[in-house]
Amino acid sequence: MNILVLGAKGFIGSHVVDRLTNTEHFVKAFFRSGDISNKNCTVIKGDFSDHAKLAEALVDVDLVVHCISSTVPSSSELDPVADIQSNLVNTLELLSLMQKMKVPKLIYLSSGGTVYGNPQSSPVDEEHPLSPISCYGVVKVAIEKFLNISDSIWGVSSLILRPSNVFGEGQSHSGAQGIISTLLKNSIQERTTSIFGDGESIRDYLYVKDLADLIAVCVDFKKSSTYNAGCGVGMSVNQIIDVVKDISPAEVRVNYTPKRSFDVKEVVLDISKVTEDFDWSPYRDFKASVNAQYVQLREVLTGSSAR
Repeated sequence: MNILVLGAKGFIGSHVVDRLTNTEHFVKAFFRSGDISNKNCTVIKGDFSDHAKLAEALVDVDLVVHCISSTVPSSSELDPVADIQSNLVNTLELLSLMQKMKVPKLIYLSSGGTVYGNPQSSPVDEEHPLSPISCYGVVKVAIEKFLNISDSIWGVSSLILRPSNVFGEGQSHSGAQGIISTLLKNSIQERTTSIFGDGESIRDYLYVKDLADLIAVCVDFKKSSTYNAGCGVGMSVNQIIDVVKDISPAEVRVNYTPKRSFDVKEVVLDISKVTEDFDWSPYRDFKASVNAQYVQLREVLTGSSAR
């Protein structure tokens, strides 16, 4: 199968490329600039809004894995119009191009942490009402709604994955998104991490390599559907802090600040549907996965390996 990975240089996309190039599939990697370390794929550079480059990338493709998201919840709140333009509009343009070039299948990474809003029950399954409380979540839902009719409108079968909070090696440590990466970076640099709220908000954390494994088994999907992609277990921010304290030899300092209006209090995903349909479940140990991220991040930041 010929697979195009959009956002192939990003945190999740790079892991997806690495995983898929270890299969029998032929992989094209589409990203904006720079280079990637994986040499077992065809590289096509272009912006998501560059329709000519996107059309070039779609030639002879059987499946698109859409990992591009140009915003995070905090940046979406600051400029929701940019979020709509760069993510929603460009995804609709992608679907139109796929129709013209007869590319039949798409896997889209939505957001299990934002599309449900504050859930009415826990764990939350795919049938739960979509009630996002953030601009980021609203745009994700809008894209999902278009994908739900993509078969009839564009002739594109779409598999929607709703990942929980994904973490792992290569995650940005800028502080824009990813509490685990931010805590690890600040512990290495002996800085204080600001925690929004009291640290009791609960999330479902999924190791990026487990997500890449799931995408690899989903490429052969037969019909359009939607799946949660998580660990199925909730952890509070304070519990995450304790894990990082146990891993890091340096002091882990935190400062609690007022919670943000767009932060959901608790999201734990019911993953029974994806487990049953694809015979997949996350199997990597959480603490060992965080430690692997710590080792990689410390080497990037200091040039030395961690203990």
